[in-house]
Amino acid sequence: MHTTAARTGIRGRVARVGVAVMLAIATAGLLGVSATASSAGQRPTITKASFGSLSDGTPVDIYTLTNSRGMEVTILTYGGILQSIKVPDRHGRFTNVTLGFDNLADYVAKSPYFGCITGRYANRIALGKFPLNGTTYQLPINNAPNSLHGGTVGFDKHVWAATPLKDRHSVGLELRFTSPDGDQGYPGTLANKVTYTLTNKNEIRMDYRARLVGPSDLKTVVNLTNHAYWNLAGEGSGDINDHELLLKASHYTPVDSTLIPTGAIDPVAGTPMDFTRSTRIGKRIRDPFPQLVIGRGYDHNWVLDRHGSGLELAARLKDPRSGRVLEVLTDQPGIQFYSGNFLDGTLYGTSHRAYRQGDGLALETQHYPDSPNHPDFPSTVLAPGQRYETTSVYRFSTD
Repeated sequence: MHTTAARTGIRGRVARVGVAVMLAIATAGLLGVSATASSAGQRPTITKASFGSLSDGTPVDIYTLTNSRGMEVTILTYGGILQSIKVPDRHGRFTNVTLGFDNLADYVAKSPYFGCITGRYANRIALGKFPLNGTTYQLPINNAPNSLHGGTVGFDKHVWAATPLKDRHSVGLELRFTSPDGDQGYPGTLANKVTYTLTNKNEIRMDYRARLVGPSDLKTVVNLTNHAYWNLAGEGSGDINDHELLLKASHYTPVDSTLIPTGAIDPVAGTPMDFTRSTRIGKRIRDPFPQLVIGRGYDHNWVLDRHGSGLELAARLKDPRSGRVLEVLTDQPGIQFYSGNFLDGTLYGTSHRAYRQGDGLALETQHYPDSPNHPDFPSTVLAPGQRYETTSVYRFSTD
């Protein structure tokens, strides 16, 4: 009798455990919790795999960084590209929120700077010319009539040397690339180091470091940033017009018909450029405001209202539907907000869906475009013996 009762009790407990497990699995399925989320509570990890090779045989690797809360970031050694970033919505469902490709060939042949490090000079330089060292330097014209993001073969088109980093609270990847004197027309040999760190606070910290090396006494210009395209509803899910954007900037730099700053620094008040209060991106994007007509939407530099030299909030982006929030902190003087105006449906991303106009947006921390030709703008000149050091943080949460 005792034995029978015990067995009956065991069968009952097994049945209850089985029901509980099935309920848990069903609940996870209903919530859409991905395999990525199952790693929550674990220590941060970093793994490496092949992502193919360039036409000259140079191998390209992909590193997968995962923090203790399940956030996952994949980084390519080609261009330092942030290839995928998976973060949870308000219900804990993980989705990739950055635009990109699932293969190397598309990055090489047709990427509009998805997720990459841009340099030696991010953004545009008028007519590809600037004065320095007592001469005028000519850069490639790759965005006629101007030079864009460092030229035809910018930092985004090189394979960077990678070193994994890890501790109890974060995991990271250090990337190094040295740009020789004369590279794309720029003077001086520039040693660059970019470190991506994924923290357990769901932050991606980007530390940019550069210095001139070698015997030359030539100065150069430097402006490094990352060109990730964001869609907090999920990559390939549609446009970002319902995203709400806050920019900590009461002024911006208006542009001419070729998207080069005119030199003016204008107030945003009373214009569609005013994001000092959180505003739906699509609310005014089709207004007949001359600056929006020129850019086919937003493609401008905002002058940040800074109060010191350290990290300060520059932007806050929210997708009301998913509850995902992205906050951008930086020590830079400006931020470029680009609303994906030139995405035209010809590119197919990691979801194998077409990217159309406005399906992603960029928030690029930076010095102002064409600063080398505007003495009144904050200087981007780097001299031998000086160090270029800047940091930006992209912090994810939910509302």
